[in-house]
Amino acid sequence: MKNSYALVSTGGKQYRVRTGQVINAELLHSEKGKEVEMDRVLLISDGDELIIGNPQIDGARVIATCLNEGKARKIRVFRYKNKVRSRRKTGHRQPYTRLLIKQIVKPDGKVIENNSGAKDATGGDN
Repeated sequence: MKNSYALVSTGGKQYRVRTGQVINAELLHSEKGKEVEMDRVLLISDGDELIIGNPQIDGARVIATCLNEGKARKIRVFRYKNKVRSRRKTGHRQPYTRLLIKQIVKPDGKVIENNSGAKDATGGDN
């Protein structure tokens, strides 16, 4: 199973995930080490078959483990209005939950096999 992946929606964003991959998703308020089940699966591809949801696939889910929670790098927000001497500088750090994708489960209950090309938990950031 070469190109097996799933498209998942969580926190208003969509992520293309493979088993064994580490992603930074929107903050889920989950404890470290707990399993998180995402049931808004939009698409599943196992290399042979492509399942597209309308808008999501009923019965499909992605199971992940919460590695930790943190904040992204600070971005600077600078507002400026010319001719009126108005300046405002603020910053923002977006909170996230780092997830390790454990399994992709199809609607019939079959688990998609592990990818050989996916990064493991110690591999780079996403």
